[in-house]
Amino acid sequence: MNNFKAGNVVNQGYYKSFQPVFINKDWLITDMEVLNLLSKADRHLGRLDMLDFANLDLYVSMHIAKEATQSSKIEGTQTNMEEAFLSEEDIVKEKRDDWEEVQNYIVAMNEAVKMLHTLPFSSRLIKQSHKILLQGVRGEHKLPGEYRRSQNWIGGASISDAVFIPPIHNSINDLMSDIEKFANDELSLLPDLLKIALIHYQFETIHPFLDGNGRVGRLLITLYLVSKGILKQPILYLSDFFEKNRNLYYENLMRVRTHNDLSQWFKFFLTGIIETAKSGIVTFEGILQLQKEIDYKIKTLKSRKSNAKKVINYLYTKPIIDAATVANVIDMAPASAYKLLKDLESLKIVREITGAQRGRLYAFSDYLDLFTKNED
Repeated sequence: MNNFKAGNVVNQGYYKSFQPVFINKDWLITDMEVLNLLSKADRHLGRLDMLDFANLDLYVSMHIAKEATQSSKIEGTQTNMEEAFLSEEDIVKEKRDDWEEVQNYIVAMNEAVKMLHTLPFSSRLIKQSHKILLQGVRGEHKLPGEYRRSQNWIGGASISDAVFIPPIHNSINDLMSDIEKFANDELSLLPDLLKIALIHYQFETIHPFLDGNGRVGRLLITLYLVSKGILKQPILYLSDFFEKNRNLYYENLMRVRTHNDLSQWFKFFLTGIIETAKSGIVTFEGILQLQKEIDYKIKTLKSRKSNAKKVINYLYTKPIIDAATVANVIDMAPASAYKLLKDLESLKIVREITGAQRGRLYAFSDYLDLFTKNED
């Protein structure tokens, strides 16, 4: 890695693009600080993945929503976790575009994880995820699901004052094919966490789409970890770390290109894995504690305890609810649903968030807080 050269600046006439080298080759890591962080990252990820959690599927949707809101926030959207679980009609009109982008990210993640059962980590998977991501939102006319056929750039009002200009479009297929081979090379001795760190850097450098590159590139991190069996479920939201350290995130990516400093990018990425895994463990411990508290509270409901449990299990997957949904969940009349919601509200399990007389919405606030307490 000491002899690593990220690529070359290529004169394209009135601008200069950056042409990265292929990454599907033998790698030798000698930086002991990187290896030390790698060991810690592996250990913390292992602890996260080995959490003995009944019904883990119940909580996955919250992790995906967290990843979706934070990854989109890096790109400038303003949808928060609570809003991500609202219906479109409950979102003010000026925020609906942001909300739709977050919804697309959630769908893209869910669909991509399903596709991993039949598809390898591949261009096909990447393109399909991108197509879902851009469907019906800003950027929907920028070739969803297709690699770009023209030059793009990062930063600046035009290509002449761009911060970074990715490689010319006619080299994208070869560069992405190289990523695909590298990701699926079972003979490669490079540890998987360093492989996905390198893949993410390379993807962001290639910038293969006209729009949505950042979100797709971050989505690929989780997909790779799931595809390799490092995580059983997509429960690591690394975008939260990137968003909180946004300037360093971009600076470290750029430093690889300008200074061939891959070690610093590895250190930043592994630190993100460590901090996010630790945070995930704390969140799951908080969920376990919350479950115990709620189980104790609903004992007072006696005959309605069973229905309350059904509603709470629903709230673990979608922590915003209304009376109509409660009625469906417990398969009873609206009057019974309202009564149960009143009970849950009096027990401080849910709180009403609209202040309206009609169309009231109730939030599972303590649960939401476990995922949002560190947000700005």
